[in-house]
Amino acid sequence: MTEKTSGKNSEETASKPAGSNFIKNLSLSTAFIIMAMAFTGMGLFMYNMGRDMGAMTTSVVQMGKDVHSMAGDMMSMAGRMNVMAQSMVDGQAAMGADFRLVRIGMESMTVNMGKMSKDMGSMSGNMGNMSGDMHDMAGAIHTMNGSMATMNNSMLRMQNDINKFANPARMMPW
Repeated sequence: MTEKTSGKNSEETASKPAGSNFIKNLSLSTAFIIMAMAFTGMGLFMYNMGRDMGAMTTSVVQMGKDVHSMAGDMMSMAGRMNVMAQSMVDGQAAMGADFRLVRIGMESMTVNMGKMSKDMGSMSGNMGNMSGDMHDMAGAIHTMNGSMATMNNSMLRMQNDINKFANPARMMPW
């Protein structure tokens, strides 16, 4: 029985290896293809990840340059803002001094206008007095004109009388 059993086993073993090897080879081929595809996929993933990391590194380097440039611009802008702030402080101080001078000038002008108002009031009184004096002078001139007319008449009579003495024939009534 042992021989038969072992004969059957050897027949079974002899016939199995051909089918079993095919399945084994097919399984190995399939596993190899799956592994090759997995390695290819992993390789492509790693390649793309490396390329993306390189692009990201380039972007980060450019961003660092941009941040450095922006920091320089901010420092420059801060300096300019300090200059502008100082200019504003200086301008306000100068304007304050100018407004102080304007205030002093306005006070002086107000005092001078008060004096001018008093002077104009005085001048108005003087003009009133002068008007009265001119009225008196006009009266005096009118009187003087009357006196001169009287004097002219007297002188004309005197001239007539003197002419009569110079020419006695005229003294005769005929």
